[in-house]
Amino acid sequence: MSEDDVTRALVQAADAARFAPSIHNTQPWRWVVRGGRLELFGVAERQLHEQDPAGHMLLLSCGTALHHAQVALTAEGWRYEVERPSAEPLATLRPIEREAIHPEATRHLQMLQVRRTDRRTVTDEAVPEDTLRHLVKQTEEGGARLHVLGRDQVIELAVAVEHAQKAADTDERLRAETAKWAGGERTDGTGIPASALPEEVPLTTVAERDFQTRGTLAAGSGHDQAATYAVLYGTGDAATDWLRAGEALSRLWLAAAEQAVSLLPLSGPVEIPSTRHTLRRMLGGTGHPFLAVRLGTLDPAHSAPPKTPRLPAGQVIEVVPG
Repeated sequence: MSEDDVTRALVQAADAARFAPSIHNTQPWRWVVRGGRLELFGVAERQLHEQDPAGHMLLLSCGTALHHAQVALTAEGWRYEVERPSAEPLATLRPIEREAIHPEATRHLQMLQVRRTDRRTVTDEAVPEDTLRHLVKQTEEGGARLHVLGRDQVIELAVAVEHAQKAADTDERLRAETAKWAGGERTDGTGIPASALPEEVPLTTVAERDFQTRGTLAAGSGHDQAATYAVLYGTGDAATDWLRAGEALSRLWLAAAEQAVSLLPLSGPVEIPSTRHTLRRMLGGTGHPFLAVRLGTLDPAHSAPPKTPRLPAGQVIEVVPG
């Protein structure tokens, strides 16, 4: 394999990673291609310093981008090594050799652009048990775990989400930060445009985040009674654990998209220490929660919500000659 082939593959992988989901679509990552490696860095300027002072959601977001880059390399027939040091860069991808391309890998790559964050209500059709087992397995193979909540725990989650929202509503600096990233047309390539936000907060068992701005997307009918809620968690709480959790979330999300299952992340209860403790108690104190998620069956009558904007490749990818 030539140096040019490797460089081209790494640039393509970093470009595919631009489609990764991130907290408030902040896209807090930067890629550097050099010496036959693809290096991933966090970008403090796109960190939510009020909502995410510890940088946990930044790391989770960077983890989803890292997994997207891996999906792209695999789809192009590259075998590679991944390093996750405890300091910057957050991760390094190094191609080793070419191998046969499998149709499954190509399908995964297609899911990168199909996947959406859909905040509308889901249908009254529950996600099948075998599908849930498949999603749990995919999460575990991605480096984290997924705890599906029972009915009583869903009520506990709803209370935790409500407490987290109240805490956010009374924090003026947090409200200002949210307003900076949500609503409007988002011509700078980041944030959540009005076209991706519901006209009003949907009536759901577990409330969605209130971005305190009106969107243009119809919220949908129903009350999400058939939705499944789960907690993404792991055994560690270090920076590399949050990064791996992002990789697992990306794998889970793409697997859900393949099964026509909607996934909505709920980060609010993880951002407040008291409500994160509630989630950990729901896990029996045996794991560290990274995120709550809602899983539901998509309404076939609904078209996908519009794509959220993305930063141009030249702003997030740097190629260092030699």
